[in-house]
Amino acid sequence: MHHHATRESWLIEAAEHLTPLILEAGGPEFKQPLVSVGLPSGRGGKNQAIGQCWSAACSDDKERSHIFVSPTLDNPTRVLDVLAHELIHSSVGVEHGHKAPFRKVAVALGLEGKMTATVAGPELQAKLEKLAETLGDYPHAKLDPRSGRKKQTTRMLKLECPSCGAVARISRKWADTVTLNCDCGLDGCTPMELA
Repeated sequence: MHHHATRESWLIEAAEHLTPLILEAGGPEFKQPLVSVGLPSGRGGKNQAIGQCWSAACSDDKERSHIFVSPTLDNPTRVLDVLAHELIHSSVGVEHGHKAPFRKVAVALGLEGKMTATVAGPELQAKLEKLAETLGDYPHAKLDPRSGRKKQTTRMLKLECPSCGAVARISRKWADTVTLNCDCGLDGCTPMELA
């Protein structure tokens, strides 16, 4: 069992162990990508990507793809199956997305489920658990992007003129203290009401 000082060194060694498995599964030869932890770009919210592979064409040196594994993951076996998924992209080419070239290698490797969100099947899972033991502890503390943010306690209230429909926003503090009048000229100066 190894001791890794950084999560990147753990991921680099993991990629070196996973590459022969991808080649055995029919993946084309590929230059070892740069591997790191980072928040993959793309959709936000609950469907946030947990891994991403960027083509070498996006890199200034045009030599190696870049793989990012989400810092929201801390289970070493799950990190390995996400890394395997992204290594397949690096092997077959990201331009194929999750279509036939990707699917063929992913299924042969032992990834299951929807190709955009694969998980290790039982046989691959056992291999990844053994690899995780070989690699040692994953030196990473899970990141929860939603924790630590100050919760918003105030919402702007919507006021609407009952005569013309004009809208204004006001904080609860001021809504309880003042009256806003709409100067629309319909029915004089009309007090705006909470909508």
